[in-house]
Amino acid sequence: MRAYLFILLVAAVISYLVTPMVRRIAERGLIFSPLRDRDVHSVPTPRLGGVAMFAGVMGGLVIASQTPFLNRVFVEPGPVIGIAGAATLLCLLGVIDDIWDLHWTTKLAGQTLAAGFMALNGVSLLSIPLGGIIIGSPRMSLVLTVLVVLVSINAVNFVDGLDGLAAGVVSIGGAAFFVYSYTLAVDATPDSYANLASLIIAVLVGACVGFLPHNFSPSRIFMGDSGSMLIGLLLAASTIRVTGQVDPALLANERAFAAFLPIILPIAVMALPLLDLGLAVVRRMMAGKSPFSADAKHLHHRMLRLGHTHARSVLLLYVWTAIFAFGSVSFLRFPVARVIPVLAVLVLVTIVLTFYPLGRRLARKETS
Repeated sequence: MRAYLFILLVAAVISYLVTPMVRRIAERGLIFSPLRDRDVHSVPTPRLGGVAMFAGVMGGLVIASQTPFLNRVFVEPGPVIGIAGAATLLCLLGVIDDIWDLHWTTKLAGQTLAAGFMALNGVSLLSIPLGGIIIGSPRMSLVLTVLVVLVSINAVNFVDGLDGLAAGVVSIGGAAFFVYSYTLAVDATPDSYANLASLIIAVLVGACVGFLPHNFSPSRIFMGDSGSMLIGLLLAASTIRVTGQVDPALLANERAFAAFLPIILPIAVMALPLLDLGLAVVRRMMAGKSPFSADAKHLHHRMLRLGHTHARSVLLLYVWTAIFAFGSVSFLRFPVARVIPVLAVLVLVTIVLTFYPLGRRLARKETS
């Protein structure tokens, strides 16, 4: 655990220190996020923050390769090369988009290329942990892997609409996923439990945590597509690596529910981005528009319309993410009968906090 926390800290420090340098470059190059009707910021803000996050991720991986406990992860270099290469490609694509605003079809093509490169280098879905389904066809494995990566990338991209939202949500969800992947690895191989999934999620969380002080409201820099696509890719990579990694039979009987966590947890970690993505696709297609067309009806826009401030909207979405992500992980260590009542109370309290401004407005109308 200490080795992972050290690498997380390294990634966080690099990301934190590099961000001001990137901000100055963006300001000198006039690389600002444009002011659009759907945006919630009112002043031009530099972007390219994803470059600093990329530096944190790569710096963490380099240091990890020289760490006695973690260097065994690099014995088989193919998956590491696949993830690092795909991350580099997406970061470059994001930088180009942050500067010149590429068409969505161009970005989708680049995302597909990056996902395919990662899959061909060994980071691909080989099984589905539901009834022990094995994906026997290499072509089907490639297609499913690319699909999962595309969904993850664009879900994070869609939720990146408020200062600190995407970085915070991914940090919280990533921390929960790290607990899960680390616990499974320790249970399965207590003598040698270093694994790529836990390492990737550790550098990802570190990069997000280091970037967050610069990005929380009021933001001094945006991560841009160079950041949102990067963290979406790394979330998908860690999920794919851990899926089917450990035999659920190794878990104690009282934790039998954990057998379904390889499917449930990635969805729980990405609950808000996936919900936002799904609603946006349905909404736009019903209106006869492209699923990638822009609008001002995302979850964060709705939180603002309820009457929450910018910062309070972000914090409430953090709370929802923590409930979904850590609530799911808790089934790994605690009986279902103990977890459900606690989660029910937390959900009820958060619902009240979420809709409190609406109730207050209705009460005012009744008294007026």
